[in-house]
Amino acid sequence: MSLVSDLIAVLGRDRVLDDRLDSWTYGKDAGVFRGEADVVVLPESTEEVAEIVRVAERHSTSIVPRGAGTGLAGGAVPVDRNVIVSMIRMNEITDVDPENRTAWVGPGVVNLDLSRHTEVHGLHFAPDPSSQSACTIGGNVGNNSGGPHCLAEGTTVNHVLAVEVVLAGGEVVTVGGGAPDPIGLDLRGILVGSEGTLGIVTKVLVKLTPNAPDVRTLLCAFDSVEDAARAVSGIIAAGVVPAALELMDQRMTEAVENWLKAGLPTDAAAILLAEVSGGTAAVKAEAAVIREVATSSGASSVSLAADEAERQILWKARKSAFGAVAQTAPDYYLHDTTVPRTRLVEAMTEAYAIGDKYDLVMMNVFHAGDGNLHPLMTFDASQPGSFERVRAAADEIVEMCVSKGGVLSGEHGIGKEKRDLMGLMFDAPALDAQARIKEAFDPGGLFNPHKILPQGSRCFDFGRTVPVPDGAWI
Repeated sequence: MSLVSDLIAVLGRDRVLDDRLDSWTYGKDAGVFRGEADVVVLPESTEEVAEIVRVAERHSTSIVPRGAGTGLAGGAVPVDRNVIVSMIRMNEITDVDPENRTAWVGPGVVNLDLSRHTEVHGLHFAPDPSSQSACTIGGNVGNNSGGPHCLAEGTTVNHVLAVEVVLAGGEVVTVGGGAPDPIGLDLRGILVGSEGTLGIVTKVLVKLTPNAPDVRTLLCAFDSVEDAARAVSGIIAAGVVPAALELMDQRMTEAVENWLKAGLPTDAAAILLAEVSGGTAAVKAEAAVIREVATSSGASSVSLAADEAERQILWKARKSAFGAVAQTAPDYYLHDTTVPRTRLVEAMTEAYAIGDKYDLVMMNVFHAGDGNLHPLMTFDASQPGSFERVRAAADEIVEMCVSKGGVLSGEHGIGKEKRDLMGLMFDAPALDAQARIKEAFDPGGLFNPHKILPQGSRCFDFGRTVPVPDGAWI
C-alpha cells in the first residue's frame, strides 16, 4: 500500500490531506521560509500519533510536527517532502488541579484558551507570546516560547512539569511528573525547546500561576532609544524585577497607533511599557521606583494606566505590533536574538547601523527586560535582491549580539532560520554532543530533519573524525 493509503487506514479520508492546496497551505509558518509536504495528517489521540509514526517509518518518510503555524524560525516548515502532523485537534484540557496548580493539556490547546479556562480558579498559564490568541501549547513547548510576562516568571520550560511524547517506533513515554523536585536526568528539560526533533509531544502537564491581586502598568516615553534602554538596566539595578518591560521605537509606535488609536505618544523616540504585579503595597512601591528611574533616565513623560480597560488597550497595542507593520510594507522579517541587559544600548545602536548599511527600514519592539531583541525589517519581496539584503542584515545582527555575550534566540527557536549560525555559539564537540542526543532519541532521523543542527554536527566518534554524507538528517 502507499503512504497515503496507510495513513487513511489509520485516520480516515477526512483527516488525511494530500492535494496540492493543502501542501501549499501547510508548507509555511509565520516566518519567511516555505516548503512542501507530501501529506498532512490530523490525529486526535496519542494512539493515532503513534501509529502515524509507525507508518512513516515503514515508508522511510520523515515527520514534521506542527501546531498553529505561528512560529517564525521555520521550525514547522518541511525541508524534504515530509508528513506534516498537525496537532491542532488534540486540544483537550483535563485534570485541572487548583490545589496543586496543575493541568494536563493537549498540544493543540491555544495558549490564551488555557488561561481563560483556568481563570475561574484564579489561575493562568504564565508564558504569553504575542501570538497567544492563536499559538498552541505544543508549539510553546517545542520552542520554549516566552512572551512579555516571562521576565519575572520564566519561559515555557519553567511552567512544564511533564510531557507525554511519542518516540521512534511509536513508543509512548511520559517524562517528568507532578513532583516539584524530580530525581534523575531532566529529560523534560531536554524535550522542551527541542522543536519536534526528538519526538512528538502529545500531552503536557503544565504549572499554573495564581492571578496577581494587584497589577499596575506604566507607559514611559523617551526622547531616545538609548535613554529607554538605559532605564531598563536601571530598573533592574534598583532591585525591581517587573512582570514585564517592553520597548517599542518610534516607527513601531507610529504603525501601532495608526491602526489601533490607543493614544500612544508617537512623538517619542521610544516608549517603555512596564508592569508590576503582586500585593498592593508591593506594586505601589515598585511602580514608584520605576517612575523615579525612568524620570532620572530621561523620560519625557511617565503615566500610570488608570484602570483595567486602559491596561488592556496598552497590552493590545504591544501585542498587535507585528500585525500593524502590514501598513508599512508588503513583507517583513522579524528577528529574535538576545544580549545581556548591560549591552542593550550598544546593541540597539549597532542594530540600527546595520539596517542603514543594507538600506532597510528597521523597526524595533522587544522584551527589553531580558535583552531579547526583535528587530523587524520591512521589505518588498517582489523587488530583486531585497530578501537577500534582509537575510544578510539579519545574520549580521545575530553575529553582533553573540559577540556581546548574547545568544542566537530568546524565544523563537533555531529551526531552519538560525541552523547554520549555530557555530557562532557552539564548537565542534558541543554540536557533536547535541547530535548524539538527537541520535539517542531518534536514531533513524525521523523527526523534523534539517532543523537546529547544521550538517556536519555529528562529526566525532571517540575522538576521531568521521565523514558525514551529503543529505544527512542533521
